Amino acid sequence: MNMMKRLFLFMVVNVLVLLTISIVTQALGLRPYLTAYGLDYQALMVFCLLWGMGGAFISLALSRVTAKWMLGVHVIDPQRPGELGELVETVHRLARSASLPRMPEVGVYESPEVNAFATGPTRARALVAVSSGLLERMNRSQLEGVLGHEVAHVANGDMVTMTLIQGVVNAFVMFFARIIAFAVSQNVKEESRRMVNFIVTIVLEIALSFLGAMVVAWFSRRREFRADAGGARLSGGTSMVEALKALKRYTERIGVEEHASVATLKISGQPSGLLALLSTHPPLEERIARLEGAR
Repeated sequence: MNMMKRLFLFMVVNVLVLLTISIVTQALGLRPYLTAYGLDYQALMVFCLLWGMGGAFISLALSRVTAKWMLGVHVIDPQRPGELGELVETVHRLARSASLPRMPEVGVYESPEVNAFATGPTRARALVAVSSGLLERMNRSQLEGVLGHEVAHVANGDMVTMTLIQGVVNAFVMFFARIIAFAVSQNVKEESRRMVNFIVTIVLEIALSFLGAMVVAWFSRRREFRADAGGARLSGGTSMVEALKALKRYTERIGVEEHASVATLKISGQPSGLLALLSTHPPLEERIARLEGAR
């Protein structure tokens, strides 16, 4: 259910990949959009679209590895699941119901937070992971609702959809960063133009990526409702609603100080103000109301 954590990791890797691409292309002098007469805007857009989409898909390809490394996910051997056999069987049963072409990897990571996420480059190469805190605090029915939601994300191809959106955002970030950087560099001495252009490009890419993240987050909130509906179909409407209500009770018990420190990563944390624009999840109350209204 935690598209927030999944998307956060994806965005971090995406920005790093985008900056790496910019540094490498700048160092190698790969700037086919520059002519003796200035910028060739058509060539610049093609350049940015190719590299922007490429960066997003590299981030997607690395999503499982990144999640395992950053969160310390322990992947459960389906042949020797031990005491976590029921968790693996539940995920596999839901995956079969969702007609996934291959069973996703199932993992657990140590965290007191009530969290779960799914990631992976394709429906056939997915990872579904849950926190130890979620396993401790949720009953069987609620856990099935959470897992159904995550499997629905995989079945809906949400990571690929978000990658396409991120790729388009990347293209615009690179495009406008280079236009502004070129304009700024024309106002300095000729011997300093290349360095100024490079520095301004990098700074603008970081700043514009932050604004682009708001666009990606808005689309993510729309996808979350669809995953709720998919989770309800796979696990049953009651399980899905119970899971969301359990999350709501849990977040209401979180202290103000703790909530502020983890809100941007939480499965159901609802930040306010500017951070609300970066929230990948709609309010739990709205999600619960939609599911109950659909019964």
